[in-house]
Amino acid sequence: MSNSEQAPAPEAGTPRPKTLSANGKPHGKTVVFPAGQALGTDGGGRIAPLAIGYETYGELNADRSNAILLCHALTGDQYAAGVNPVTGKPGWWDAMVGPGKPFDTDKYFLICSNVVGGCMGTTGPSSLNPATGKPYGLDFPVVTIRDMVRAQAMLVDHLGIDTLFCVAGGSMGGMQVLQWAASYPERVFAAMPIATAAKHSAQNIGFNEVGRQAVMADPDWRAGRYLEQGVRPEKGLAVARMSAHITYLSEAALQRKFGRKLQDRSAPTFSFDADFQIENYLRYQGVAFVERFDANSYLFVTRACDYFDLAADYGGSLAKAFKDTKTRFCVVSFTSDWLYPTSDSRAVVHALNAGGASVSFVEIESDKGHDAFLLHEPMFIATTRGFLEAAAAARGLRGRA
Repeated sequence: MSNSEQAPAPEAGTPRPKTLSANGKPHGKTVVFPAGQALGTDGGGRIAPLAIGYETYGELNADRSNAILLCHALTGDQYAAGVNPVTGKPGWWDAMVGPGKPFDTDKYFLICSNVVGGCMGTTGPSSLNPATGKPYGLDFPVVTIRDMVRAQAMLVDHLGIDTLFCVAGGSMGGMQVLQWAASYPERVFAAMPIATAAKHSAQNIGFNEVGRQAVMADPDWRAGRYLEQGVRPEKGLAVARMSAHITYLSEAALQRKFGRKLQDRSAPTFSFDADFQIENYLRYQGVAFVERFDANSYLFVTRACDYFDLAADYGGSLAKAFKDTKTRFCVVSFTSDWLYPTSDSRAVVHALNAGGASVSFVEIESDKGHDAFLLHEPMFIATTRGFLEAAAAARGLRGRA
C-alpha cells in the first residue's frame, strides 16, 4: 500500500458536505458527506451518507497552521473540553485543553471528532441505514482504526486544513495518532501517541471479547436489533464497562482509594449485595456508562482496536511505516499502565528510530494506571506543554497572529 493516503474525492456533480447540528440535537457540530463521498472501509464496506460529529476549540490562524487534532479513546467523544452537553460533566481532556493549558486555545485551533462507529453524532450502528430506514445494527460495516483516520481526514479537508500542526491522543486515540503519522506523513508536523501500542495484544483482545460477550449475552441485545424493539442491553453493557474499567486503573490506585473498605456498613451482609466500596464504584461506573453509550458501538470500537496492527500493513515491519518521515514525535507511557505497558511504547520508539524519525520518549512515574493521561498528572502536563512549545518554535508558529 502507499505510505500516503488521500481522502476520497467527491464524484462529479455531487453536492458538497454541509455542517449541521448533531442529528438535530441542540449541541455540537456535524458535517454530513453525501453519497458521492462515501467512506470505503478496510473490510470492503461503504458508509454513505457519512455524518461526523465534532467540536472545535480556539481559532484557526490566518495561514491555517495552528490546527491540532485530538483523538479520543475507546468510549470518548468529541467533547474534549468544557462541559459535555450529554453528561453535564467536564470534557474528557478538560485538564489539558483551554486558555493557558498545554493545548492552549489562545494559541491553537483544536479539533476533536467522534469516531466512525461511535454514537455521538458520527455514523455508527445506531444510525439509520438509508437502505432500510432502520438502525444499522450489525449491518453496519466493521471498521478499523485506519477507517476512523480516513474519516477524520475527510473532516480536516472539509475544514480547509492541509497540514495539522499536531495530532495527539491516548489509548485508542494513540492508535489513531500512529495511523495518521503512517498514512498521512506529509500532513502531520508533530505527533503525540500516549499510553498506546502499534498493535493490540492477545490480552487486550481477550478483555474486549469478554466485554462483547457480556453485551451479546444480555437477552435485550436481540441480535443487535434492540433499538427497533424499544429495549437496550443495559445489564450486559454495564458488566462490559465494569470489566474494562478495572483495566484502566492500577492495583495501587484501587488499593489507595478503596482497599477492603465496606460500603455504608460496619460489617458484611453475607450476601451478594455491594458490600465493598470497590463493588459499589464499579456498579456506578456501569450504570453511568449505559446512559451515554450505545451497546453496538461498544462492539464495533473494541473490534477496531483488536484489528489494529500497524506493522502488518508494511510487510510486518513497523519501521517501514515511519520510514523517512519528517513528523516530530513525542511518545509517552506511564509506569503503572498494564493495559498498554511501557514496553509497547518502546517498540514504537525503536521503530521510529529505525525509520529515521525525530522522536523523544518519556516514561512518567505514576501509580494511576492507564487512565493517568486523563487525570491531573503534573509531569505529563509539563511534557505536553514542552513538546508543543518546542514544535511551535521549530515551525515558526505564531498562534492566531
